[in-house]
Amino acid sequence: MSAVSESVGRRMTLGYLADHYGFGLEPSFAVDVTITALADEVDSISPGSLYIPSKSVDVERLEQARARGAYAALVPHAMREVADSAQLPLLFAEPDARQIGALASDIAGKPSGLLAMFAICGEDGDEVEANVIRLADFLHMLGNPVGVISASGSSSLERRLDLRHPIGVLDVQHTLAVCGEDGAAAAVVALNERTLRPDALQSVGVDVLGCVDEEKPQSLAALRQAQRYGFAAPKQLKVTTRTEESDALASQSALGQRDASEPRLSLAIAMTLAAGVRRGNIKSALRVSQELR
Repeated sequence: MSAVSESVGRRMTLGYLADHYGFGLEPSFAVDVTITALADEVDSISPGSLYIPSKSVDVERLEQARARGAYAALVPHAMREVADSAQLPLLFAEPDARQIGALASDIAGKPSGLLAMFAICGEDGDEVEANVIRLADFLHMLGNPVGVISASGSSSLERRLDLRHPIGVLDVQHTLAVCGEDGAAAAVVALNERTLRPDALQSVGVDVLGCVDEEKPQSLAALRQAQRYGFAAPKQLKVTTRTEESDALASQSALGQRDASEPRLSLAIAMTLAAGVRRGNIKSALRVSQELR
């Protein structure tokens, strides 16, 4: 079930979608119909949704969508011949993953632009998810409310989110919007196939990418992950793995237990340093944590 819901999204008219994205619209007088949500499965449709079928679609499925409360559907141009019998407005296009991501981000309010976005990649999915937990805990220690997208447990601050992983682009945008609405300052995403479908991060800007696998060139890892999941990889993207500095800070901390947790803490430190957090602030947070223990 994938959706961007009205509770965190912005409202758009079909006329705006037609003009902004170049979609065809039938009937033309439906320009003022307002969309408040996106859904790519019939079961996830709520009243006010634009239905974007993830699979093949016919008139019967459109009728099911209308009965569930869809206000319109986005279908291929080949379905123009059924426009009169569809009983709901139709937008016509063959959007690619990039366009679906842009639309989902648009209606969700472009949430990734309001959060510090961290992502972690690696060959071992379990290790990726363990590093996500460690980084989220460390960002929280530094005073940042955090959202997490991971198959091992997605959350917004302290609230567990009920997601069926792997999730697609609509659920990603919805989750980031929920995190922003809850007051999160940052979000951490596990880049593995258990957590995300291909292209799930279209129109998501990543600020810092952490690589668990130290032996692989960081630029190559970033390129491969960007291609698979579709996130924006601009020149300002920081890509890092553990460093001598982060290893030293981790080994000095009481959180470092001389086991698997220490390299995870080191990567978390390296990523926060890459994000621009001052070394002094990191050392203070580690010292406070040591005193609390």
